[in-house]
Parts: sequence; C-alpha cells; structure tokens
Amino acid sequence: MIPIVEWATLPEAANTLHLVEVPKEPIQGYEHDKTFLRKMHHVLPEVNVLEGTLQCPESGRLFSISHGIPSMLLTNKETKT
Repeated sequence: MIPIVEWATLPEAANTLHLVEVPKEPIQGYEHDKTFLRKMHHVLPEVNVLEGTLQCPESGRLFSISHGIPSMLLTNKETKT
C-alpha cells in the first residue's frame, strides 16, 4: 500500500493538518522502520478528503469526492464492453 501513496501530497497534507511530520520521500526499507510505520498508521486513517478526486491506478479515470463521499458510478458508455 505504501508505494501507491501520493508522496508529493502527503507531507504537505500532514503538515497542514498538524499531524505527524512525514518525510518528503518514502524511506528505503520502510517495512522494518517502526517509527515510520507508526507515523503512516497515524496519518493515513486520519486524513479525510472532503472535496477532491480519486484516480484509478489502472485506468487513470478520475472519480469526484463531494462532502467526503466518492462518486464511483460509471456512465452507461463505460459499463458496455
């Protein structure tokens, strides 16, 4: 899960929300760094996106988030194969 975190955004969001300090780049060997993993465990569940978008890593499709609720409905065109 850690490799798909948007690292350019996470440290800024954590700082803006006055959460724990997050390194600017992912730490090599983070799987064994308990301090780093505790910070991630603290930051990731506590960040709630109220407005914005989610992007599918496979298709690149954007899904809007409004009032904290993602709209992940597909259009009729997208559901036809």
